[in-house]
Amino acid sequence: MSTAMPFAADGTLLSEVTAAVETAGVTLRDRYTSHARGVSLDEVVGEIRANDDAVLDVLREPLLRSRPGSQWAEDELAGGALPPGEWWVVDPAEGNINHVHGMEDWAVTATLVRDNLPVLTVVHLPLTGDTYTAVAGGGARLNDRPLKVSAKTDLGAALTGTGQAKPGEDERTFRRIGDSVTAMLINGLVVRVSVPATMQLIHVAAGRMDAFWQFSDVRSGLVAGALLVSEAGGTVTDLAGEPWSTAGRDFLAAAPGIHTSALKVLAPIA
Repeated sequence: MSTAMPFAADGTLLSEVTAAVETAGVTLRDRYTSHARGVSLDEVVGEIRANDDAVLDVLREPLLRSRPGSQWAEDELAGGALPPGEWWVVDPAEGNINHVHGMEDWAVTATLVRDNLPVLTVVHLPLTGDTYTAVAGGGARLNDRPLKVSAKTDLGAALTGTGQAKPGEDERTFRRIGDSVTAMLINGLVVRVSVPATMQLIHVAAGRMDAFWQFSDVRSGLVAGALLVSEAGGTVTDLAGEPWSTAGRDFLAAAPGIHTSALKVLAPIA
């Protein structure tokens, strides 16, 4: 899916990005409460935006400085292809809706995308202190441990997952999500439906889950996990079976042994 980074300082860049993301994670952790914040829609949205702003204040400049000439993808809910070159695709609070509701599934993510393929990523979970990293061609790691996807070959034994990419998507997308969950419940073992995507994709990369799919192209929720899964030995495509990039309209990341079976179930719905 991805191409190796053509410069010698991969390790230096990864260290700089990891430090920046982990520092930003302290900011997000300090804003966390174990109770929900906000009652009305306006209050909830206000809390979400405040989280984003606080993290970006400490994350944006270090990332841009670490890779001279790189650009910043401003809209974290945007999808589709980016212009040529290197772009930082960042979610300052991946799983922000969980954070403001007092739940624990959230992270800070930063991914360098070159010509629409992710080439370096850091996903930090501030509550546990865990950090997932990957560099194209260099493997994926959880802290200091290499990651490897599941060895399963039977979809009937698979734990799979999907979820809503963002609020307010069109009714057709919501119906496809429902239809796909039904189809995978029939053909798989168990289906998780939750947000955010990255928190499921790190489980696929670590071999704890066997596949994740999505019918939306919101790139900030997919680029980090796509690289982690790919570098952990997984297969990452669109639902037509073609190699995935940020230009893709849909997404499937799976253990190689069940990817074809999952694709057969999901492709007719896509």
